[in-house]
Amino acid sequence: MTAELLTSILFATVVAGTPLVLVALGELVCEKSGMLNLGAEGMMALGAVAGFIATFLTGSVWLGVAAGMLAGALLALIFGVITINLMANQVATGLAVAIFGVGLAAFIGKPFESQVIPATPAIVIPLLSEIPIVGKVFFQQQSLVYLTWIIFGGLVWFLAKSRGGLILKAVGESPASAHAVGIPVNRVRYFAVLFGGAMAGLGGAFLSVFYTPMWTEGMVAGRGWIALALVVFATWRPWRVLLGAYLFGGVLISQFFVQS
Repeated sequence: MTAELLTSILFATVVAGTPLVLVALGELVCEKSGMLNLGAEGMMALGAVAGFIATFLTGSVWLGVAAGMLAGALLALIFGVITINLMANQVATGLAVAIFGVGLAAFIGKPFESQVIPATPAIVIPLLSEIPIVGKVFFQQQSLVYLTWIIFGGLVWFLAKSRGGLILKAVGESPASAHAVGIPVNRVRYFAVLFGGAMAGLGGAFLSVFYTPMWTEGMVAGRGWIALALVVFATWRPWRVLLGAYLFGGVLISQFFVQS
């Protein structure tokens, strides 16, 4: 294997794993609060179509990112109202949200299936990008890949060092005890669910705006379900989520390199 081929494989692995990192981190926070949202696939699909439409109409990728996050959060809000306030079954509601989100995205995106948007250029960090093999992999990526690493670092700090992270884990592990000491359990769970939805929408927007700058029905292709499995695979630990996401990303793109 040549150094150039190895660099290409690692580069593609990081890009393919980025949406999985985003969605899995959002689901991890959601599950830390005691909520199991199986609707990631639908929220990703809705975030992808909303992100593409906003970018196509305005020409701004960051408005597309914001639209994708908002779409995912709104769908997560529906899940939250049904499960937190109406106390419906989380598994059944999550599956319904996944099916609804995929169908709604396909309906909304129908007029935009033949459209494309300009590819977003990579941000090249001088000197560091020239390091053999790893230079291009870590220092010549699109802006949202760098943002993903920042979100990951912030989430690691939040869960391990902050009072908010302690409250989140307390709500998930013993909601009755948390309520007894004055913690607003439902409010914390709403924030966690909305964060999970926004991250799923961001992962979807990455697919349609950065990864393949176009919208096609079914482009999420099961990544939401992979992210759900990834959280369990990583035993709810952020570092394992990051490594697992890149492992799954490598598996997803390996077929293309094997064929070549």
